[in-house]
Parts: sequence; C-alpha cells; structure tokens
Amino acid sequence: MKSLSKFLVALTATVVAGAVSTPAHAIADGDGVPDGKYEFAVKIDDIGIPTADGSKRNSSCSGGLISPHWVLTAGHCFKDENDKRVSRTVADKTIATIGRADLKGKAGFTANVVEVRQHGDADVALARLDKAITAITPLKLNRKKPTDGQKLRLAGFGLTSGTAKKTASRLQTGQFEVTSVRKIELGVEGIAPRRTTSACPHDSGGPYFTDAKPAVVVAVVSRGPRCPHSGADTSTRVDAIAPWILSVVGADLKPKPTPSKTRPAPTKVAAPQKQVSEPTPPLLWIAAIPLVLLVGALLVWSLRPRKGIHRRR
Repeated sequence: MKSLSKFLVALTATVVAGAVSTPAHAIADGDGVPDGKYEFAVKIDDIGIPTADGSKRNSSCSGGLISPHWVLTAGHCFKDENDKRVSRTVADKTIATIGRADLKGKAGFTANVVEVRQHGDADVALARLDKAITAITPLKLNRKKPTDGQKLRLAGFGLTSGTAKKTASRLQTGQFEVTSVRKIELGVEGIAPRRTTSACPHDSGGPYFTDAKPAVVVAVVSRGPRCPHSGADTSTRVDAIAPWILSVVGADLKPKPTPSKTRPAPTKVAAPQKQVSEPTPPLLWIAAIPLVLLVGALLVWSLRPRKGIHRRR
C-alpha cells in the first residue's frame, strides 16, 4: 500500500506539473537547421551558477544576435541563487556561441558574456559580448504591432521533448502562428512541421522571427506548458520594448566610419622654365659700325710704307 501511495503521489505531481505554465527553453517536434542558416541564432551556456545550498549548476538558454556586441534573450536566463532576475552574469563563465547550427562543429564564433541588462517589466534581457561579431547579419527589431494569424519562425538550442536529458546538439526550428496580442506579450502556437511543435526547456530567449531577409525578430520565448504540446506559448513582444532595446544597443548599430582608401592626389610641381637670353638689340650693332670702320682705317694707314724712310734690318 505504501508503494502504491507513493506512486499515486508522484503521478499526481507529474500531472500538475504538466498543467502549470513553466519557463520554456527549446523546440519539440521541430526540424534540424542546416549549416549556414539562421546564423544569428545564439546558444548561451552558463557554467557554474550558484545555488541556494552553496553548490553550483550549469544551464543554457537561446538568444538572437541584434547587433555586433549584443544578444537578445529572456530575462529569467539570469537569476541569482535566490531565484531573482539580476542585471549581471550569474555564472562563473557565460559563453555565447553564434553562427554554429551544429554545436559539434567549428563554424561561427564564441564570445564571453560580460554584461547583462534586464528590462524589468518584460521577461527580456540583453547580454553584451566581449568582442564584436561583424561577419554575421544581425536580426532587425520589429517596430510594428503583430497581428493575429501572423506567421513566425522560432530557432532554439533547447530540449526536443519534455523528458529529454540533454539539449539538442543541432539548432532546431519550427513555424508558429500568432494567436493573441496583449500589451507586451504574444500567444504563439505551433503549426509546422506539426501541430505539437512547441518551445521546450532551454529555448528560453529564442527569437520568433520573420523569414524575410534580413530576418526581423518579433518576439522572444518566455514561458509555456510542458512540451511537446498543442496550444499557445507565451512570448514577449519586441515592438513593445524596442525603445528600451535601442537605448541600450543603439550606438552599436551605427556603422563605424571606415578610413578612405583613396590616396591624396600628388601636388603638381611646376617644371622649371628655361631661361632664354634676350637678343642684343639691333640698334647697338648699328651704332658700333662706324667705330669698327674707323679702327680698321687707322690700322691700314699705319701699315702703309712711307717714301724716304728706310727700315732697320
């Protein structure tokens, strides 16, 4: 009887847990993403998170690159040992992997998260990287109010089922539809590849985005029922908090001026002009003719022999 009672208690707890809305972190009944696609997707690994009993644990979240230094993710991805959201890194080391659909591969980039900003009201945080990721096109921020029936795509690095022990080693994706629009949140429901396509543990912070180029991030994974499931998950609207996001990352979105590659035109040096001697004025020659004739006549006269005069030998 005792064994039966324990079994019934455990079963009841499982059923209740499945009915309660819990933080969502990954995609069940989705598709694997091929290499080189959705490179803006980010996996955030927290190594050495302090716990209330003094020990440490590891965890992970998903996110999306929105500027060279900043990743958009869920606020509850950064909680202290008292389970309170904080505007700082909480683990011994927090590593972001960007542009790597296959986590076993070497594509993309890794960077350390060195700063965290919490929105406060919305379940959204911004994580700053210690180096700029400029080789990947970041997500654009949605500025328009979403509409019922709008189609979105989700990409995340979480579990693929509620009973999985390890997160997926390959980025997962699925298609979703907006089912409700509230002040700062959306209801989103999976539609492909299955009706049970849904966010799972460790997909928290994953971006719901449009398939346009460049992709536009419309919402961020926040919470939902146990996965996989049909029905809606809850996400945070990006357009509702875009002014706050831009107040933090705005300067990082501006392109840096690049030095001009054109060389200045060489200064032209005037070629030295040849000095031309001025011709002697013709009048000077005319004036000199009488003098020359006079000198010549005197010379001839002085050399002419004279009568009665004998030269010495």
